Amino acid sequence: MPILVREVFSIDPESMKEAKEKMREFRGMAKKLNHPMPKVMTDLVSTHYTLVMETEFPDMATFEKSISSAFDTPEWKQWYPEFRALMTGGHREIFSIVD
Repeated sequence: MPILVREVFSIDPESMKEAKEKMREFRGMAKKLNHPMPKVMTDLVSTHYTLVMETEFPDMATFEKSISSAFDTPEWKQWYPEFRALMTGGHREIFSIVD
């Protein structure tokens, strides 16, 4: 069953511009690893300084394999601590796609 993974990040107000640039880098990593291309969005009326990344996967096993392979790359190991420093919090939502 296809799934949608939504990563919701609260970003430090001084760091939103940099966070958006880091997401562009992340999309480059996804493309290089042949992973599904995430959609990246910022809030208009939600909690201030929210950045959302949504990605569709064919199933949960593919998602788990995707994150596992990304976590093992040198690019991820360099990228994530830099992005994490821009965050004030966040959470992950995973949905089954019905139709």
